[in-house]
Amino acid sequence: MEYRRFDAGYVLRLDPGDEVVDCLTRLAREEEISLASVTGLGAAKDITVGLFSVEEKKFYGRRWEGEYEVSALVGNITRKDGEPYLHIHITFGNPAKGEVCAGHLTACVISATAEIFVQTWTGGIGRKFSDEIGLNLLEF
Repeated sequence: MEYRRFDAGYVLRLDPGDEVVDCLTRLAREEEISLASVTGLGAAKDITVGLFSVEEKKFYGRRWEGEYEVSALVGNITRKDGEPYLHIHITFGNPAKGEVCAGHLTACVISATAEIFVQTWTGGIGRKFSDEIGLNLLEF
């Protein structure tokens, strides 16, 4: 991962073998990011996404391996218990196979490159677990 800081945030380039969640977490720690929005795109070879069942309060994950274009990476960075907390979703597919998938991002290993923009915001927002929903919700 290489990145550059700008007034509004950071622009990252991820290289083959870089893992998206790890890179964004490291950036948030190193740069002390408390609040940011994330957008990106790229190419990946190993992606794990999931769906949270509100009824069951359980997360279901699935892994894809192969050649995939990441058409949308969107989400945010906040803090929970003082540590970076990422909430990222991804849409990816393989046009040659007619596949398109989306979900909550757990892991994504880059195959060629990824271009990610992290827009930082002044201040911070925390997270608090909701027993009712079963997720860590924004806490203002």
